[in-house]
Amino acid sequence: MTRRVHFVGASGSGTTTLAAALAHRLGCPHLDTDSYYWLPSDPPYQHIRPREPRVAMLRADLEKPGGWALSGSLCGWGDPFIPLFDLVVFLYIPTDLRMERLRAREIARYGAEAVAPGGPMHAGSVEFLQWAASYDEFGLENRSLRMHAEWLAKLPGPVLRLEGVATVEANLARVLAALDGGVSATAS
Repeated sequence: MTRRVHFVGASGSGTTTLAAALAHRLGCPHLDTDSYYWLPSDPPYQHIRPREPRVAMLRADLEKPGGWALSGSLCGWGDPFIPLFDLVVFLYIPTDLRMERLRAREIARYGAEAVAPGGPMHAGSVEFLQWAASYDEFGLENRSLRMHAEWLAKLPGPVLRLEGVATVEANLARVLAALDGGVSATAS
C-alpha cells in the first residue's frame, strides 16, 4: 500500500530524522521541504527559491507514483498538497533539547570555527538559533507553534502528535501503528 506522510515541527524537533527512518522502512523516497524552499548555495540556506518554481518542483516529486515521507514545514506555500497526505505527523520536544540539537547541527554543518565568534558563519548562526528558540512564542507571522497548531487544526486527514522525548524507533512504531490503524492520535 502506498503511504504518503508529512512530518512537521519546529526546527530541531526530529522531523527529518523520523521521515528518513520511515522512508527507509517503507522503501520510499524521503523528501525535505528545505530542498525545495532554498536555492542551492555554498554555504547552504542563503537564498529562498521563488514560490512558483518551488511549488512546481515539489509537485513533480509528490505526484510521482508510490509513497514518500516528506519532512519540514510547508505551511502557507505548500497547502495545495494537503489532499495528498495519508497522515501528518507533528513532532514537539522541549526547547532546550531542540536548541542543543541545533547548536550541534550548526557545528557539524559549518564547523566550530566558522560559527564561533569572529567566524564567517557566526552572525548567521546566531540569528538562526535566536529564530529557532522563539518557536513557542512567535505568532502567525513566523514558523511557530501557533502557526503549526492552526494549520494542523484545519487539516482534513489524520494527524499524529508526537509530543515529548522518545527514541526514533519508538516514534517510528507510533507512526506505523497510525498508518495501519488510520486513526488520528496524540502520543506523549
